[in-house]
Amino acid sequence: MSRLDRGRSAWLAAALAGLVLCGSAVPPAAAAHVPARAAAAAMPAASGDDARATREDIAAAIATAIVADMSPAQRASAVVMGHIGGTDPETLGSYVEDGGLGGFILMGSNVPRTREQLRGVTDALDGEDGAMPPLVAIDQEGGVVSRLRWDDGPAGAELQGRTPADTRAAFEERGRLLEAAGISVNFGVVADVGTSTSGFIRPRTLGGDAGSAAERVAAAVQGERGHAFSTLKHFPGHGAAPGDSHTLIPQTRMPAAQWRADHAPPFEAGIDAGAELVMTGHLRFTATDDAPASLSPAWYGILRDDLGFEGVAITDDLGMLRSSGEERYADPVRNAVAAVAAGADMVLMVAGSDARTATDMAAGIAAEVDAGRLEEAATRVVALRVQASGLLDDPAFDG
Repeated sequence: MSRLDRGRSAWLAAALAGLVLCGSAVPPAAAAHVPARAAAAAMPAASGDDARATREDIAAAIATAIVADMSPAQRASAVVMGHIGGTDPETLGSYVEDGGLGGFILMGSNVPRTREQLRGVTDALDGEDGAMPPLVAIDQEGGVVSRLRWDDGPAGAELQGRTPADTRAAFEERGRLLEAAGISVNFGVVADVGTSTSGFIRPRTLGGDAGSAAERVAAAVQGERGHAFSTLKHFPGHGAAPGDSHTLIPQTRMPAAQWRADHAPPFEAGIDAGAELVMTGHLRFTATDDAPASLSPAWYGILRDDLGFEGVAITDDLGMLRSSGEERYADPVRNAVAAVAAGADMVLMVAGSDARTATDMAAGIAAEVDAGRLEEAATRVVALRVQASGLLDDPAFDG
């Protein structure tokens, strides 16, 4: 994920010792600016005299040092991905910078007519040269859900009838388009199973059963890898619960064992393939928890402990919960607090979002979420931002 136009400056200088102590080469001029505290934070990343840390290890070490210097308010802002409409680069860039937001999601209203204009938008979102870039995300599944009009590659139901190799090729090309546009995160890998009860999501899925979906989900992640961060959605899976989560909270009584056999495999395959994010859905599996999965400690526990996911868990659009009509989910700030407390590393808000919504959510998170939980979430998000910065793209950091 190359960001070769970005400099290695102030925010990185505070943590470059992690690169040295993880066994990676560091330019001498950069190494000279490394403080001792960053070195101490980085030491756990290497385990043995001959150990060579991965890029992920190095990014985590740097993130640990960066987050250690953040205030609670800064950490809270770092775990919010916001949204406002429009294509004016200055307005969008100021929205992210002034709020200290960890990310921004591009919707259709943010995508200009040309590729060159879009790159101008994403450059503005990244901020000034040398700043730590936010995560810039988009829903680019292709086919039914496509924000980039110049992406005419196969997706969803079309790929169900093709080989996994075709899926990999399609998502590799999709990833290249995103990389060229300056977009670091794709909410584009639908890991739901396209069952007869999955309704609106079925044409967007990559398989009608757990096995075929798992093969193609893994292939999609492998294709995007190195171009854009892959996101598996919508955990634990729309295929088990009928209904559209944009307007209600789909519900099922499916036992946990059946879910594990029939709906977990695509998520597990995507995680094993290296997906960096998992998006939790507003789906209620009452045999596991009455809360929707996006706000459920039980489901975040299953994601971490059962499926072994170590990346960034991000909610689906919390504005959708408000659209469900259930009074207890009417307040987006309360939803954001509940999500991070439950185990989400990042919260997403689109529907009903205005220029103040994201900062209000961050203020609520800073005030109410346990300090240790918030530090954990912020560190995972910042580690991904370090990788998005391009700092570790140098071949010197190859394992």
